[in-house]
Amino acid sequence: MAKLDHDALQDEMTGWRRQLHANPEFGFEEKQTAAFVAAKLREFGLDDVAEGVGGTGVVGTLKRGSGNRSIALRADMDALRITEQGDHAHRSRSPGVMHACGHDGHTTMLLGAAKLLAAEGGFDGTVRFLFQPAEEWGKGALAMLADGLLERFPFEEIYGLHNAPGLAVGRFKTRAGPFMSAEDNFEIVLRGVGGHAARPHSGNEVLVAACALVTNLQTIVSRRLSPTDIGVVSVTELLTDGTRNALPGLARILGDARSFRPEISAEIEKQMGIIVEGTALAYNVTAELTYTREFVPLVNDDALVQEAATAARTVFGEGGVAIAREPMTGSEDFARFLEHVPGCFAYVGNGEGSAPLHNPTYDFNDEGLIHGARFHAAITRQRLRPA
Repeated sequence: MAKLDHDALQDEMTGWRRQLHANPEFGFEEKQTAAFVAAKLREFGLDDVAEGVGGTGVVGTLKRGSGNRSIALRADMDALRITEQGDHAHRSRSPGVMHACGHDGHTTMLLGAAKLLAAEGGFDGTVRFLFQPAEEWGKGALAMLADGLLERFPFEEIYGLHNAPGLAVGRFKTRAGPFMSAEDNFEIVLRGVGGHAARPHSGNEVLVAACALVTNLQTIVSRRLSPTDIGVVSVTELLTDGTRNALPGLARILGDARSFRPEISAEIEKQMGIIVEGTALAYNVTAELTYTREFVPLVNDDALVQEAATAARTVFGEGGVAIAREPMTGSEDFARFLEHVPGCFAYVGNGEGSAPLHNPTYDFNDEGLIHGARFHAAITRQRLRPA
């Protein structure tokens, strides 16, 4: 097997990443991205490249030796509906869409790993390279699974990476057990009778009820859940049909809730229903609650976290690997795969000065690309170690 020049690979990956960044695509629209990925995988000499998995997903397969074990490495490909504000040469060419979460970097790191492993080998078994669509709105993993991912491309365990603004480049962080939260969404619609702002007594406006409800919802976590349970309830929008001199007769309250256990999610929904009904009754309006579950909790396998940390130390060094003390309240579609096979999801540093994720000035730090590619290769070689 040929030994790749990692400095040259870093330069090549930077070019790929910037090309992907300049041409972002929203979930299930990643046709150019998927075609770029599939072409690269075929160029690297993978044994099989399947396109259109779960809509726009791509699965590459690489086999070496005679081993019968298989693992999967996953990256997400989709961008966000955000208008980029950066001034770099590779800024988005697609109006209103940008890679504000670094999925261009995640895709590039996995492509780099595919090139490394195809050229250098060093493992005995099968690697599946999963390039997933539509992570941002929690639909891509389910689409791939529904399209027969596990039956068509079986694997026994799975690993994934995400960049972390605020964490130095060259650092790696993960956690055993619950690592990222579920995300539930809710919408509450209040209906009353709007009217003239000068005559509130002649109607039955909903704005005061809506304001009271927003405040009352904050008691779910502070007063209705155990202090030992982690939960978040956030109202993110309050919309009415009122105007400068007209009181609203309709109000919509939208938001999301986070938790790490299904029973806590269920309790949040139950308590929200009680509060919505009670508040509506107190203000003599009607209310309707719609509560949906978009992301499930991401729970890492204890043993595979240790395996991932061991592999990471060969890339990041002993001091570059950390085990997080507490879980994170962000959500990640990778969790859907972990409902079927054990695995480990981890964070790699994007730089202490990086703009936050989902920010219009965010950009993936290209210095981290080679670290991610080398980690993917390292965990593959460790888990598919030749006999």
